[in-house]
Amino acid sequence: MRARDLVDDFPTVSLDSPALEAAQLLAEQDLPGLIVVDESGLPHSVLPGTQVLRLAVPRYCQDDPALARVVDEAHADIFLRSLTGRTVRECLPQEPRELPVTDPDATVLEIAALMARTRSPLVAIVDAGRLRGAITLQALLDRLLAS
Repeated sequence: MRARDLVDDFPTVSLDSPALEAAQLLAEQDLPGLIVVDESGLPHSVLPGTQVLRLAVPRYCQDDPALARVVDEAHADIFLRSLTGRTVRECLPQEPRELPVTDPDATVLEIAALMARTRSPLVAIVDAGRLRGAITLQALLDRLLAS
């Protein structure tokens, strides 16, 4: 089995897309992350949903989880609103990471190793200078466990 057998169309966002819209896309389509593309439509990075949360959850709650418990429910339910006016670029880590991208000929083990090494829930598939789609961890595991 090769990447070409597992690849599916996958939504993308740009660096300047609103972070709140990215969060909505993650939620509406039940995605583990999004492919962030550059101006030419090629993968720039992968934005895991957890990175969006890192930007939205107040720093003091990340640093001291006990503080998150004392915030009343009315305020806890609206923390995602802090993404308003922010971009996907702001959600990305400061230090660039290895880009989880491979070609359609990659084997299942190569894809799994790339996901594990980059800690990415998805891998972008690029062929002939064009983004063909992605393979998610869920799709990879579903195929492997069905075999």
